[in-house]
Amino acid sequence: MASDWSKFSAATQMVHGGTLRSQFGETSEAMYLTQGFVYDSAEAAEARFKGEEEGFIYSRYANPTNEMFEQRMCLLEGAEAARSTASGMAAVASALLCQVKAGDHVVAARALFGSCRWIVETLMPKYGVETTLVDGTDPNAWEQAVKKNTKVLFFESPTNPTLEVIDIEHVVAVARSVGAKVVIDNVFATPIYQKPMELGVDIVVYSTTKHIDGQGRCLGGVVLASEEWIDENLHDYYRHTGPSMSPFNAWVMLKGLETLPLRVKTQTANAGKVADFLASRPEVKRVIYPGRPDHPQANIIPKQMKGGSTLVCFELKGGKKEAFAFENALGIVSISNNLGDAKSLITHPATTTHKNLSPEAREELGISDGTLRLSIGLEDADDLMNDIDGALAKVG
Repeated sequence: MASDWSKFSAATQMVHGGTLRSQFGETSEAMYLTQGFVYDSAEAAEARFKGEEEGFIYSRYANPTNEMFEQRMCLLEGAEAARSTASGMAAVASALLCQVKAGDHVVAARALFGSCRWIVETLMPKYGVETTLVDGTDPNAWEQAVKKNTKVLFFESPTNPTLEVIDIEHVVAVARSVGAKVVIDNVFATPIYQKPMELGVDIVVYSTTKHIDGQGRCLGGVVLASEEWIDENLHDYYRHTGPSMSPFNAWVMLKGLETLPLRVKTQTANAGKVADFLASRPEVKRVIYPGRPDHPQANIIPKQMKGGSTLVCFELKGGKKEAFAFENALGIVSISNNLGDAKSLITHPATTTHKNLSPEAREELGISDGTLRLSIGLEDADDLMNDIDGALAKVG
């Protein structure tokens, strides 16, 4: 078996990369469901704890199955190191909190998933970290917000749920001007279509619950960065606060990675067709999709994305009443707050994922009562469009 998988394509890496085989020579990656590990002697235990001998100590710190998943993610992302976490929000919280202290300043794009905004707006200030929210699509807003004590710039691109695209290279340049680090949530683009580290981003986070599992089974997250950053910032935080992923979930994520390129490409092709179909309908006020020329940031997308997205955002003219009626009339598409699944899922952000934001904050983000987020799955595109057509006919 090849020893250096970095020279191969993503499709090959996701099947073979990072594999550790036991003495039994198993084909599928082994699942090491163990809390701890035993040592040949007291001296060996001491050496391992002192870092003088390689090996595992405790699954809260590291586990062979988790390590395989982390190494495979590093290959896909082009990162030096990674730490898997119990959920996507554990990844976001870990990546942000491990590198700031009281008196520091964080700048974040205002278009964030509700729980991410809570960390920035509510949790960090409790511990003396100053935070500023900006319009991430406005280059001047980033420049005006940073200060001498700014330590982190944080954003999603594309954003949840309105699929805004933020100029990654510009944010990186602003961060470099004050010596800050850049953290990006890359879930909506997926590592198949966007490589933030190639654009200068320092830390990339994922909710692996989404496309990486991709089949609605397990929660998970991952933080990817340089070895140096992880050793200096995340290592002790991770070890002592315990956000680690379970070995079972890590094994599920490994299996998900094997089919990630195939799934994402099919979902994206389907999403492009559905987006164009929705844009042709009179019941639809607007459609936002990164693969369409009428996307608000269409000029930025080719600079940093190799494809569109598996997500489509659209707004119905009739507000909440029509949005709810539309959701309830769907037969194939299921109502859920998850995304990136093999099954197509629809979400009404104003009453679910972003319900804790004030009406003013939602309006600022472009989330109206008629806004819907559609995560496209692996069903036949014609079947999906027929389902949507029937639902629109019932409410229109």
